Amino acid sequence: MEATTVRLYALNYDEAKTYMWAAIFVVCNLVLPQVFHLIPQGGIIFSPLSLVILAGAYKFGWKTGLLAALLSPTVNHLITGMPAMEILPVMTMKLAVLALVAGLAAQRFKTVNLPLLIGVVLVTKAIECVGELALTGGITATIADFTIGWPGLLLHVFGTWLILKYIRK
Repeated sequence: MEATTVRLYALNYDEAKTYMWAAIFVVCNLVLPQVFHLIPQGGIIFSPLSLVILAGAYKFGWKTGLLAALLSPTVNHLITGMPAMEILPVMTMKLAVLALVAGLAAQRFKTVNLPLLIGVVLVTKAIECVGELALTGGITATIADFTIGWPGLLLHVFGTWLILKYIRK
């Protein structure tokens, strides 16, 4: 599989760019879910917040991704009412795990390719399953991530690869 040469960054909290990009990701995470919610169960199927966090953390580092991951669900909830308050802690945990795994993988491997992105998504999902089980005590939502949400997993992998490939130009 061909690796894509992309300039990856590891922005720090003392850089204005970190906050600028995190704010851009939060705004994207306000708009993108509205589009996907036009599809019945679109939010559950595609998890649009995750696409932005995955691409952002991979491109700009885990610190920028984590900041956006922690802010996006809360800002979304305050402005749109979604995700519901009961889901907010789980959603925040999932996005934070995704930002950390994606950012650390990018920092470690310094490249983007489909097998690596598949690995990032699968490792993230495994950690998220344990976290969700610990937070909710139930496995139903975790199973739904795979049974209903598999198109979203594909979107995350291929969408992120295309976004990062496009950004490099």
